Parts: sequence; structure tokens; C-alpha cells
Amino acid sequence: MTERVPRRSRLRRSALPVAAVVTLAAALLAPAAAAAPTVPPAQAVAASTTVAAAPDIPVANVKAHLAQLQSIATANGGNRAHGRSGYKASIDYVKGKLDAAGYTTTLLTFSYNGSTGYNLIADWPGGDTSHVVMAGAHLDSVTGGPGINDNGSGSAGVLETALAVSRAGLKPTKHLRFGWWGAEEYGMVGSKNYVNGLGATERSKIETYLNFDMIGSPNPGYFTYRYDSALDALFRDYFAGLGISTEQDFEGDGRSDHAPFQNAGIRVGGLFSGADYTKTSAQAAKWGGTAGQPFDRCYHSSCDTSANINDTALDRMSDAIAYAIWTLAAGSTTPPTGTVFENTADVQIPDNGGAVTSDVAVTGRTGNAPAALQVGVDIKHTWRGDLVIDLVAPNGTTFRLKDASGNDSADNVQTTYTVDASAVAANGTWKLKVQDIASQDTGYIDSWKLTF
Repeated sequence: MTERVPRRSRLRRSALPVAAVVTLAAALLAPAAAAAPTVPPAQAVAASTTVAAAPDIPVANVKAHLAQLQSIATANGGNRAHGRSGYKASIDYVKGKLDAAGYTTTLLTFSYNGSTGYNLIADWPGGDTSHVVMAGAHLDSVTGGPGINDNGSGSAGVLETALAVSRAGLKPTKHLRFGWWGAEEYGMVGSKNYVNGLGATERSKIETYLNFDMIGSPNPGYFTYRYDSALDALFRDYFAGLGISTEQDFEGDGRSDHAPFQNAGIRVGGLFSGADYTKTSAQAAKWGGTAGQPFDRCYHSSCDTSANINDTALDRMSDAIAYAIWTLAAGSTTPPTGTVFENTADVQIPDNGGAVTSDVAVTGRTGNAPAALQVGVDIKHTWRGDLVIDLVAPNGTTFRLKDASGNDSADNVQTTYTVDASAVAANGTWKLKVQDIASQDTGYIDSWKLTF
């Protein structure tokens, strides 16, 4: 991450206007805000295909990449900075892994401060190239240290996720692309060069960019990028499934490689474990670690070595990268096409009461429902963490869309889920079943729809 800009005041998530959150979430047509990764028992509930497919990323593999980056820095003057031999060796290491895994890699060059810089782009074969899901991280360090947390950690997490895609032989609906950026420490030079070098048509094809800059801080926090409400919810729901409450990031505003994409009108999301801001007592109570100390005391220093990593944070965040990639890339193209069946009648949800249902009658279809049935949900509620949401098929098969979570304090559920309903006849009465399992918050089903 680049050096800090003047500090902005920290805002609580609740300070965001509800109308703004609703507008942003409604604008997302891809199934980004999928349910938390806890999957109910198979005999009781049919699981959403995107969540079930996401693999566990072995933290040992991620750490093996970090060990290689440390060795590269040690052999090249103690750093992996732009214009130095350590950076080029780092790019060569990542490229070699991706080439062997079946990616189409492109090494892009640029010039900065009289030195040649490098971006590495890796495309996974297949998927709709007019709908690109991209994840990236900067690979360079500062000149004063090896940069293992900043940002070997994000680079290694993205690399191992890309290799997991290859191991799984993933065949995503959308096209997957990964990027490793040079000269980020000089002001996002590499990523700016990449975005500015895209024509308007190619730029418009990038549907989502996810950025991972520092994901293994030794005194870690769990921060999500707040710029897109649905991408924020995607990560927040994932960590809620692990019993971890996240906070939205303000420390990294404009300081990493998401900024050029965001400035070009591309929606962005990401994760961050903290840099030189100080962990508060409340954050230490929530996440562990030491209050009154920086999230990373070795930020931009020579001690940012392989010893400067929290393995637990690195493991959790690497798994979250994979969860996001599998969820977003397996979603339908935007917007979903096909026949829509919708119920717009309001149904009140009793506070801490019994489940209620809203019906949609599907007629005129032939055979079974699709393997990627789109379930669009619009529920107004003052604490969505209280809600359990199921889709009930005409034959009684139940698909769990969302579990309750005591850590999810945001308002409303406005998203599109994807379920594999291919074993169920399409025609008949489908039900959205919603239950509020805790007291003091109220809401109603505003509308919901099925897209075939």
C-alpha cells in the first residue's frame, strides 16, 4: 500500500444513509451478496451451487509463496521494489506458476522514474469475456524492506486462488482474470497504466475488480472495502459465517490499486487487514490482538519479513478471496435473461415469530427448473441478521438462501441468489419462506422473483 494520504475521520457503517445503501444494492444484478458459507445438512436443504463450490485455500501453500518472495528479496538487496532486480524476479516467479497451471499470461511493461515496470495479467480460459471478474494485488515492495505483508500477502493469496481455479478445472460463467501490479508504492503507477491503456470497450467488459492489499497483518483487523454495498455484503456475510464481525475500511482510501478501476467507473471491492493505524480497544476485544498498537508495526519497514504475518488472518482472508471468486464468476451474466415470475405483494414478517411465505406461481415451462435458477429478493428489515430465508420448490424441496447471523447488523436483504433447481419440476407454486428469529427488529417482504 502506498504512503498514507491525510487521515480521514472514521465513520461507523450505520452512518451511511440507508437510501444510498439500498440504491447501490439494488443496482447490483449479479449474485454477489450470496449467503454466508455455512451450508445446511444435505438431507434437509439443497445448497446454493456457488457457495458449495468454493474450496479451502491451504494456508501452507500461501506461506510457501511468501517464503519464495522472502528468498527473492534476500537475494536481491533486501527488497522487491520497482526498478530493482527483486521485483522482476518476483514477477517471473508468479508468471512461472501461472503458465504451468494453464493460464494465458501477458507481461505488460511501462516506464517510471527511468526504470521499466511490469504488470502481469493472467486469463483463465473460458467464460463470457464480455463479463470479466478480476482480482489483483500489487507485487512490489518499498525499497526499505522485502514487503512480505505489504504486499506479498495479497499477491500470494490471489496467486494461490488462481492456482486453485486450475486445480478445480473451474468452468465459470463469467471470464476470470487476475493481475499483479508494479510500482504501486509510487502511487498505483502500474494499475493506472493498465486501466488507462484499455480501450473504452475493453474497460466496460470488466464487471468487477477485487483488490487485496495486506491480508496477513500481525495485529490484524478484518476490513472490507465499502465502495460497493453488495460486494461489501459478500465479504461481510462470508466472515459472519465464521463468527467474525468486519468493519469497513477507511485507512486505505485512494491508497491502493482499486482506485484506478474505481475512477474508471468499474465497481470495486476487497479486503484489508490494516497498516499503520492503531487498533482500538473495541477492535482488540472483537478480533484479538493488542490494543494501542498498529495493525502492522513493520509497515514499510525492513522488518516486514516472513515473520511479520499472522497465519490465521492470512488463512481466513485467502479463503474469502476464493469464496468471492467462485461466487461472482459462477453467477449469471448481467442482467439475467429469461422469463420472470414475480410477487410484489407486501408480506409482514413477525418480530421473533413464525415463518411467513410469499408465493409465485410458475406456469408454461417445460421440464425441470434450471441449474442456475435466479432468485431475486427484496426484503425491507431493520436488522437483516435476524432473518432466515429459504426457497421452497413446488415438491417441497427447500433451498437455503440465507442463515441468520448475530454479527450482521445491516438493513435489508436486496440481492439475487443462484440455486441448482435442476432436479425439481419448474411448474407449480414456489414459496419464499422468511423467519425472524430474534426480537426488537421488524420488516416485510417487499417483492421477490424467479428468473428462468
